[in-house]
Amino acid sequence: MKKIAILPALAALMLSGCSVGKYEYSSEAMKRVDMNFTGIPTILGIGALGTSIPLTPEYSLTAAHVAKLSVQRVKAYHPYCDLAIIYHKNDIKTLPKFRNGDIGEPVKMYGYSFITAMPVESSGVNLALTGIRNEWNKRPCVAMVSDAGVVKGMSGGAVYNKDDTIGGVIVGFTSEIKRHKNTAVPLKNVSLYIPYKDFKEWLSKSTT
Repeated sequence: MKKIAILPALAALMLSGCSVGKYEYSSEAMKRVDMNFTGIPTILGIGALGTSIPLTPEYSLTAAHVAKLSVQRVKAYHPYCDLAIIYHKNDIKTLPKFRNGDIGEPVKMYGYSFITAMPVESSGVNLALTGIRNEWNKRPCVAMVSDAGVVKGMSGGAVYNKDDTIGGVIVGFTSEIKRHKNTAVPLKNVSLYIPYKDFKEWLSKSTT
């Protein structure tokens, strides 16, 4: 397993444009994630919104940049990754299971589109690990790179592994990640999520 280097330009490229890859309407997404308003939406859903993952009857997991502007109160921010736990009433009978995914493993992503305010999903494969540095992600935070499609609004949404466990939280996308000189060509139009191993201990401490 090789890590790929990240250039400072990534922070500027994060969430540039509206989307990368393919995604489609999904009724299944409504069962797995919730919509979180971070602004006043229009009829077409063009206001600001994000996504969250129900954790317990009282808490949900989301991206920190979504939680910062969310109408829900924040219980805890991750110390160096773009993650937060918010207070949110959830009607769930079975708590979600988490497992870190491997490079090469297929994944599915679920969230809400800020363009339509509709639930969406995408499919792809884990491609590589990368450092990620911007306002919300600091050293030693590491993100998983995937070719699954992402649209704005899916931040805070769930990444599911093939065994139906949650492998991470969507935090954005980028048009390109440049790699070391002796490696393959740059990865283009990829999604980024924080893998479970980055927040396993924090999640356990923050929800007990």
